[in-house]
Amino acid sequence: MSSLVPQPAAESQDLRARLRTALAATTERLGSAGVPSPSVDARALIAHAARTDRPLVLLDALPEDFEARLEETTVRREAREPLQLILGRAPFRRLELRVRAGVFIPRPETELALDLLRERTDGPLAQVVDLCTGSGALGAAVLDELPAARVLAVEVDEAAAELAAQNLELGGPGRGRVLRADLLGEVPELAAAAPVDAVLSNPPYIPAGAVPQDPEVREHDPQRALFGGGEDGLEVPRAVVAWAARLLRPGGMLVMEHADVQGAAARGLAEAHGGFAEIATAADLTGRDRFLLARRRDDAPEGRHGRLSR
Repeated sequence: MSSLVPQPAAESQDLRARLRTALAATTERLGSAGVPSPSVDARALIAHAARTDRPLVLLDALPEDFEARLEETTVRREAREPLQLILGRAPFRRLELRVRAGVFIPRPETELALDLLRERTDGPLAQVVDLCTGSGALGAAVLDELPAARVLAVEVDEAAAELAAQNLELGGPGRGRVLRADLLGEVPELAAAAPVDAVLSNPPYIPAGAVPQDPEVREHDPQRALFGGGEDGLEVPRAVVAWAARLLRPGGMLVMEHADVQGAAARGLAEAHGGFAEIATAADLTGRDRFLLARRRDDAPEGRHGRLSR
């Protein structure tokens, strides 16, 4: 006896065919647009259009607006809008962070900062400061992976500070706080946080004359989060180093990200400021210089801006 309802096998075959067609076409379009990882991005857009976090091979149905949603997001990615903005989230270590237009998007290379901190820290990691927090990525990861830690995240931009507060709650509800402040000025509330066990930072560091090559960065990341100030791009990183010297307890660690050509210059900032030992550069997973590491000396004099206060 025949049935008016398609058999499950026929439905499954039709679904697989639609997904294969969508994957091939979307990958081709993204590749033609110069997207660096067209197949990976195509799968992410298809999953987003299907409203699922499950692997595509496990899907047994697609929403009615699947093709329309996929077309809309593919057009946006073809125009080199960052995938994270399209999806509304960005993976960072164990978390799925919220992202929004106008706020710096977390990068995978920054994830290594927390591993470097944990490997090189003597003593507790109970009080951590995240300078130039942006979306709050590093601070949120600290809260997520160090349940006893508390984080003070500092950010000058209002929109970024609002987003960071949301992401800190994802990492550890009630254990993170955002302070909106400009590190280039005097910030009594930040100075009062000393002493802390660690300072993490991914500050803006691009030199004034440099132009980011990727459209995703050049056209979508805020200029304020990219350019570090001064011809060498090190005005804000220099302030980060100075604040770390003020904030860290003896033996506390500074881990600061920088451009792959700034290793020597970043070490020079810590050496010139004084108060640090074991100053070194750590490479990212591709072998490029990426992080300044510096330990607060046990015998370090008071910071240049005066006595630390609680």
